[in-house]
Formats: sequence, structure tokens, C-alpha cells
Amino acid sequence: MMDTRKQMEDEPAAAPDAFFPGELGPGPAWLQSVRQRARGRLGQIGFPTVRDEEWRFTNMAPLLQWPLHAAQSDGRPIGPAEVKPFRLAGQGHCLVFVDGFFRPDLSVLPGRGAALQAGSLRAQLEANPRELEQHLGCHAGFDTHYFTALNTAFFQDGAFISVPADAIIEKPVQLLYLAASGRPGAAVHARNLILVHGGGSLKVIETYASLTEAAHLTNAVTEVSLGPGARLEHCRLQNENERAFHVAAVQAVQGRGSHWLSHSIATGARLARNQIQTLLNAEGAEAILNGLFLARDGQLMDHHTVVDHAQPHCESHEFYHGILAGRSHGVFNGKIFVRPNAQKTNAKQTNRNLVLSENAVMDTKPQLEIFADDVKCTHGATVGQLNGEALFYLRSRGLDAAQARRLLIRAFADGVVERVTLAPVREHLEQLLTARFQGLER
Repeated sequence: MMDTRKQMEDEPAAAPDAFFPGELGPGPAWLQSVRQRARGRLGQIGFPTVRDEEWRFTNMAPLLQWPLHAAQSDGRPIGPAEVKPFRLAGQGHCLVFVDGFFRPDLSVLPGRGAALQAGSLRAQLEANPRELEQHLGCHAGFDTHYFTALNTAFFQDGAFISVPADAIIEKPVQLLYLAASGRPGAAVHARNLILVHGGGSLKVIETYASLTEAAHLTNAVTEVSLGPGARLEHCRLQNENERAFHVAAVQAVQGRGSHWLSHSIATGARLARNQIQTLLNAEGAEAILNGLFLARDGQLMDHHTVVDHAQPHCESHEFYHGILAGRSHGVFNGKIFVRPNAQKTNAKQTNRNLVLSENAVMDTKPQLEIFADDVKCTHGATVGQLNGEALFYLRSRGLDAAQARRLLIRAFADGVVERVTLAPVREHLEQLLTARFQGLER
């Protein structure tokens, strides 16, 4: 696996034709217009390089060396037995996508007449596109984001979820994306749209995993719209193979008194870039953003967050933790933006990073941009090693060095994991992190 700091020295050539599959994705006339604008922006924005401020720590140049091709739906057969290990919704609903294509035969869908709508975005575009027109392609901006523009122009399918007003959906919904192609270079542009109307409540688990060790690209965009008083817990888990590239954008728009609880957990991929943004667009909205990444040799994990306080009396709280081992590289760039009208804003951002190796690198850049004068805003970042006194204390109580280190690392991660309210997800994370910590002790 290439050293990520060596990648920083590379300069990408122009993006190859593989990034432009040819015809735009499906959809009605209004969506085709959006797709055309997005495709037009690609050449104007240009493929991101380390010369761009937003990408200076995260080099995508190695991706251009791949034989990229659009993922196909005719790969090897996938059955329920291969899906079962990744099911995290318990008795809830599960939408399964294999190489980006919806598989209803592997999915667990709401029954006929259920309040919850959950299924294929492509099918919804064919059956009832009018409901999507005011949301799809409207929240996740592509004017300056290359990969969002790429996704908008060429996505083929994804998940559509809609919760009607005042409906409380007790069972969680899982979006399960499985990369199954054995041919290196398969590219999937996944698109998700989650609508929770006024007073509605929902929990979503968005999962990405690999069934093979072949290198592949996942370029995912998730748009979230929360109506007045709506509540959403959104847990995003990325554990693809360590040859993959994973680029993701999540954009939420929040109405009056809405509540968005976001968790972003990243352990997989050779390079993972997660851009998570919310627009607090009416009074009383609240956003809580939690994040955790575990990186080891050769991996680069990047989280970019933007919390945009556009209206007064809103709150936001961010807690992002990173754990780095070997020759890994972590990036955190978090921005709190407070507009002039957003008086009485209460915003807090915390980024803590645990570096377990002399060869690991962490770049952190917390930012505040405040244009209102009656606010409470704080931010802070730390990069450190395991506490020597704590290690000594645990050793004096009979633990060996490896056990003591593992316990402290686990406690650091639990500061984020314990914020997940979904018990099946917490249990899965505990198993995943226990196995992962075996490789993070040195």
C-alpha cells in the first residue's frame, strides 16, 4: 500500500474519461437539467489536487492511475447468506444494494400501506418524481464539489426514504451497500434521499462494506431534509476493504425545532473522505455530530464538517475522535459558520486524536467564522499519545502492556461509540473495534 505522504508529492493529470461514463443517469426532464448543470461544473471545478485548500492534506491523484469503469449489476451471485453478517437493523427494514444496484430480493421493505416509504430512488423517480423535485439535487451543492457534481450527473440508483408528518418510525432502516465486483476499478455513485416531514422520527443506518479485496471507488451522496420538529438519528459506517477509495458527502437541511444526531464511523478503505454538512435553517434547530476513525498503515482518513447556523436560537455540538497507528494519516477540518442573523447561537466543536506511532500524521484544522455578536461558540483540538501515568496505573494493577494499551484505546473510542442509541449498532461496533484494536497496539 502506497505511503500517503508519498502520494502528497504526486500531481494528478486531467481526469480520465472513466469519470464520465457517457450518458447522464436516468430521470425526468427537471432532473436531466440538474444533471446537465452538474456535468458542466466538472470541467470548471477541475479534479481536486493538493493545491486546493480543501484538499491539501488529501491527495486523490492515485485514483487517476486506476482502470476505472462503471460498476455493473451482472456480477457474481449474492445470496442472503452473504448479506446476513452485515445486517444491523435487527427486526427493522434493510435496503440492499450490490455494486450500486438495488436488490429487492435481498431487502426487507415496509409492508403495503405502511406509513414509511423506503425503497429504490430510481423506482421512485419512475413512479412519483414530483415528490423528489424540491429535494433531489437541491441540498447537496455541486458548484464547488467535484465528486458531488460527478455523483449528481451520473448516479444510477440509491435509497429513497420518506417519513410522513408526525409519524414515529420505531424500527430502524438500514441502507446496505456491498461492493461485490472482483474486477479492479469498479466505480459506484450512490445517491440517497432521506425526508422526515414535520414531527416525524426515524433512525437510519448507512453501511458500506466489501465482499472482495478488489480495489473500487465508492462516491456517495446523501441528502437529508428535516421538517419542523422532525428527528433523525443517522449512523454512517464505512468498513470497505483497504484497497478502496471512499468519497462521501452528507448534507442536511433542518427546519424549526428539528434534531439531527449524526454518527460517522470510518475504519476501512485506503483513502476515505467524508464531508458532513448541515444547514440550521430555522429557529430552535439542533445538530449533534459525532465521528470516529481508526487508521493504520497506509490508510488516510479525512473528515470535513460544516455547521451553518443560518437562523437564531440554534445549537450544534461536534465530537470527533481519531486513532492513528503505523504510517497512517488523519485529517479533520471542521468549520462552524454563524451568519449575521443567527443571534443566540450555541455551538461547540471538539476534535481529539490519539497517535499510537511515531510515523502517524494528524492534520487538524478547527475553524470559527462568526458574523453575529450574541453567541456562545467554542472549538478545540488535541493530538496526543497514550497517557503514561494511566498506563503505569493499569500495569500496577496486573495488566500487561498490551492489555493496558488496549483498554485505554478502547476507552478513547467509547467516548463516541456510547453516543449511538441503536443497541445493535453499538454491539457491532464493539465487535469491530475489538478486532481492530489488535492491530492498533503498536
